[in-house]
Amino acid sequence: MTFPELAECLEELEKTGSRLEMTRLLAELYKKVTPYEGRLVAYLSQGRLGPAYNNPNFGVADKMMVRVLGPEAEKLFKQLGDLGMVAEKLKAQNPKSKSNSKIKIQKVYGLLKEIAGEGGAGSQEKKLELIKILLSDLGPLEAKYATKMILGKLRSGFSDMTVLDSLSWMVTGDKSLRKEIERVYNVRADLGEVVRLVKEAGSGEKIKKLEVEPVWGTPVLVARAERAKTIAEIWKRNGESVAEHKLDGLRIQAHVSKSQVKLFSRGLEDVTAMYPDIAEGLLKQVHTTCILDGEMIALDGRGRYLPFQETAQRKRKYGITEMIRNVPLKYFVFDLLMANGKSLLEEANSERWSRLEKIIGVGGIVKLIPRRVVKSEAEIGKFFEDSLREGTEGIMVKRAEGRYQSGSRDFNWIKYKKSYDASGMADTIDAVVLGYDAGEGKRSGFGIGGFLIGVKGDGSDKYLTIAKIGTGLKDDEWRELKRRCEEIKLLEKPDNYEVGKQMGCDVWVRPKIVVEIKADEITKSPMHTSKLALRFPRLVSFRDMKIEDATSMKEIERLYKLQKEGGD
Repeated sequence: MTFPELAECLEELEKTGSRLEMTRLLAELYKKVTPYEGRLVAYLSQGRLGPAYNNPNFGVADKMMVRVLGPEAEKLFKQLGDLGMVAEKLKAQNPKSKSNSKIKIQKVYGLLKEIAGEGGAGSQEKKLELIKILLSDLGPLEAKYATKMILGKLRSGFSDMTVLDSLSWMVTGDKSLRKEIERVYNVRADLGEVVRLVKEAGSGEKIKKLEVEPVWGTPVLVARAERAKTIAEIWKRNGESVAEHKLDGLRIQAHVSKSQVKLFSRGLEDVTAMYPDIAEGLLKQVHTTCILDGEMIALDGRGRYLPFQETAQRKRKYGITEMIRNVPLKYFVFDLLMANGKSLLEEANSERWSRLEKIIGVGGIVKLIPRRVVKSEAEIGKFFEDSLREGTEGIMVKRAEGRYQSGSRDFNWIKYKKSYDASGMADTIDAVVLGYDAGEGKRSGFGIGGFLIGVKGDGSDKYLTIAKIGTGLKDDEWRELKRRCEEIKLLEKPDNYEVGKQMGCDVWVRPKIVVEIKADEITKSPMHTSKLALRFPRLVSFRDMKIEDATSMKEIERLYKLQKEGGD
């Protein structure tokens, strides 16, 4: 495939807000490529050089790109506000400009990798020269999108899940293969690799037979828990089980070998550099090549778990050494997904735990999660009360025979928190920011005065509204939200946002930001398209997760049901 062909598709994608049309366009794009080209297209179409956890930063700012584009660029940039458009216009205006209409995506990808890979003394000038070489080979449209990629400003408007839909559409003309393709993605969360595997398989029958196991260095989508309103419900559902502390920390997947550790966040980012103390502890205490699932959390002087806000201080890229001293972390491991190259996803929970106990060595950083076999409803209640005294937010109760359901939420794991036995909304929700209103009064300085949140409709790509939030944020939280929204704002409302007239926004944004929200209760509402609303909603935190993992409409309805049962 040529890069001009890719640029034409990106232009069409940019013009449409229809999720179905995006799926169709991507399906047509993937039909044209070889498996290897498909891998590159998966990255480049989202403005990346690799998956989220292995995506080099170009290190090129707007000022540097203006230098590359020449003396007229600064004036045009002030007019257009988009350096991609500036590059396109300058190319189109230059009669001496030449371009290679047959330039392959492999060559462009190689040059982009070279630009991103330049570092050290004199690297900025080398980057400048390489960008000039690249742009000299491109036509106006290609220059526009290459520039956006280099600046990290390519806003494709579609998620990984849309690509999975498009791969099914490519093969069958509909979404019937989506679950089979998603099964591959859940275990191998590298979109480029998924495209390659699906293209190589070719037919629907072969895709259904794809057997994919975890590989070291590629994160597996984490398993998630369902909720129960009462301990009696847990016992009724799962009977004799195993109960574990539920920690309010940072979910981390650790890939450990004899000489190296990689740490991945729930949002699939490589965060190893942020937690060198955890990586060092794993190398000292674990001597098996494996993939671990666990939670990082800060402890007080008595060994009690500290609140999330304390642990969250460690989420930083600078001043790490000082923060290690001020906020030391422990890594509590609760699952083993792979050991010595063998997948354990299909093994029973009890078997995975038995293996896990044997590979965690003695030390101060890495610990096994406190865990107990519970043989009655009373024993679950006793473990819950004991856990709360230790400073947990509750417990996880797991079926001993349950397998690890990567990327899924089911009753193999049930969470029960201290808030569940009180009236009101049983848990926080993870909602998606859809848009915001301009600020008034004090908030005019922030440029944002309220924001609309929604959840994904079940079995569709629609987002349904559930609250508009205008209070309860600190000044720095308003500024942070505005900064994040600024990077993903849209010219108009996407057609897959179902929004009532009273809930319109001044500015719409792509569904990229996930926020954890607490509310007093869930009520029925004719104003919101979910038909439900959050009463007195307030921001708890910005969530480091993929939007696919955000709370669904089905979960909201379950929370509403749990709340009603709790009030009866």
